[in-house]
Formats: sequence, C-alpha cells, structure tokens
Amino acid sequence: MPSAKKKPVPEFRSEDEERKFWADHDSTEFIDWQSAERSKFPNLKPTLRTISLRLPISMIEDLKVLANRRDVPYQSLLKVFLAERLKKERRRA
Repeated sequence: MPSAKKKPVPEFRSEDEERKFWADHDSTEFIDWQSAERSKFPNLKPTLRTISLRLPISMIEDLKVLANRRDVPYQSLLKVFLAERLKKERRRA
C-alpha cells in the first residue's frame, strides 16, 4: 500500500533551530519510516563534553599503571571501561 505524500522537511539555519522544530513536530508527517534504510557513518565523531570527575588518587594511579601496560592514555582507558560497563548495564535492563 503506497504511503501518503509527506510534507517537505524545512531548511534549518542551525542545529538549535532544528531541535526546537522536531520537539514540536511528529516526524511521521515528514518521513516515511517504512521505506527508510539503516545507514552507518563509521567516520562520524561523537560530540564530546568535558566533565570534572573527582577520583581517589590511588584509583588514578591504578588506571595509569593499567593504561601504561596497554600503551594507551589513562583517560582513554577510563572511557573504554565506562563504555564496557554501560553496555553491560544496558543489557541487564
């Protein structure tokens, strides 16, 4: 069964403008999700936010030792550990 004609998606001047638009509009009026195809963007970099995190010095030292053994920065290793735990918790939920 062919889908009804969809409204054109407007042009946006900024991401904030687009976010506000989609917060108030139903995407099914604009996009035929039945005919949508899944895409992968392997080179897309996630948006990062800097946070301040207080950790015991001993924990940081342990991270540095482990990271040194793997030849990676300790902050990168911490992100890997967090990602693994988040994945585990999502599976559990």
